[in-house]
Amino acid sequence: MSILVFGKTGQVACELRRLHPEFTYLGRGDADLSSPETCAKAILAAKPDAVINAAAYTAVDRAEEEEALAHTINAVAPGAMARACATLAIPLVHISTDYVFDGSGEQARAPDAPTAPINAYGRTKLAGEEAIRASGALHAILRTSWVFSAHGTNFVKTMLRLAESRDALNIVADQIGGPTPASAIAAACAKIAQDISKSGTYHFSGAPDASWADFAREIFLQDNRAITVTGIATSDYPTPAKRPLNSRLDCASIRSDFNIVQPLWKKELVKVISELI
Repeated sequence: MSILVFGKTGQVACELRRLHPEFTYLGRGDADLSSPETCAKAILAAKPDAVINAAAYTAVDRAEEEEALAHTINAVAPGAMARACATLAIPLVHISTDYVFDGSGEQARAPDAPTAPINAYGRTKLAGEEAIRASGALHAILRTSWVFSAHGTNFVKTMLRLAESRDALNIVADQIGGPTPASAIAAACAKIAQDISKSGTYHFSGAPDASWADFAREIFLQDNRAITVTGIATSDYPTPAKRPLNSRLDCASIRSDFNIVQPLWKKELVKVISELI
């Protein structure tokens, strides 16, 4: 099966390349998402059996000042991809985010829960979802959260870097979500791209849910670091972009439709830390 992937160096794209080297991968030099029509042309020229979009503007804080660029990359480009896929009657698998929600409450959000993003990044990702749904293409939108791997920039690598010069850290403890290994997202995207028969929106995150402080403590435990982690409130760690407090995702439908189960993030963290070491 011929699958075209947008993305080469991001966390999920790197894991996809490791898992499926036979897929075709397009980096920024091949198809720049800031120029959406180049993405559509790449699809129409390649005529693949399916498309996976593993590329995005993910600088959450910078998006507050660059929302127009983030919108082009996260919304206009996926819409152009989807319309090209509709023309060829092929499916599109697109990665989205828990940031399309407002983070209120304490219950896990189902895929059909009302959306209400509280930052620019979330708004652009939601606009991308809406563009894909409006295209008429067969699609699967995969919302995920707190992605980590041995690649790129992520929380695990940041914590290990800080541990080199600190013996105590204050980490946010009132944001709750599911840390998700990029390797599991890659595997899920590949499976869906090859099995999809109806359009839908799905949630996929690691289990069990945890706070950032919990996540940090587990990182240091596994890396044998004697770092004291003190949990703090989000209000004590201001950032340019607001973060949702509740990032819990209900992942039941992806299991029922594709038999894809939530990864156990502590188990997968062992592999990532081992690779980094």
